[in-house]
Amino acid sequence: MTAEPPESPATEGVRSLEVRWIFPGQLEAAVAGWFGRFPARTESREDTYLLDPQLRGLSVKVRGGAALEVTVYRGSPGLLEVTERARGRMQAWQKWTFPFSPLRPESSDPVGWRPVLKSRRISRFSLSGEPVAAGAPGLGGEPRCEVELTEVRTGGQDWWTLGFEAAGPADLLRSALQAAAALVFTQALPGGVEPGPDESTSYAEWLCRSPGADSNADT
Repeated sequence: MTAEPPESPATEGVRSLEVRWIFPGQLEAAVAGWFGRFPARTESREDTYLLDPQLRGLSVKVRGGAALEVTVYRGSPGLLEVTERARGRMQAWQKWTFPFSPLRPESSDPVGWRPVLKSRRISRFSLSGEPVAAGAPGLGGEPRCEVELTEVRTGGQDWWTLGFEAAGPADLLRSALQAAAALVFTQALPGGVEPGPDESTSYAEWLCRSPGADSNADT
């Protein structure tokens, strides 16, 4: 009799707890400066999201033209609240990532998919809420929270987003997210920006209800 091998991370998927706010318009220099208090790495890429057919509770995207990412919504444990600074809906997700090569890289965007250009600043925080130096070795199985400030362009429009994504042991995800949020929002966002439940959403939800969701407008 052959023993069954243990499930691999690819089989189990990666679990995370996230909060994201999305705002219209270009990212203001004052907001970029506010986020610049923390060490961060930067990256730019184009992600392409499947919008049609709409798959309830499921997000499908091609990340940077090199990976197919399938993410399943696992419910919300409630609101993240930072007193007088931010309120947002926490969302639990489970993600699987697979290598991907486009069959026809020269072709235009297929019907039902929406390309989204992203220019990201990403800071990482430990469970204690302390920032981790950009480029430092990964934390392995320890809980961590990545915070990103991202400029977004899609459908000919500019947006920006502030997102928190905690990963690691499931029982510590909420603590890691809350610790990072408490530190980041020690200073309020400039310009009177108040992240609230109305702006709190995932990329998949936002794209399905944003202007031009049914079109393949060029970015």
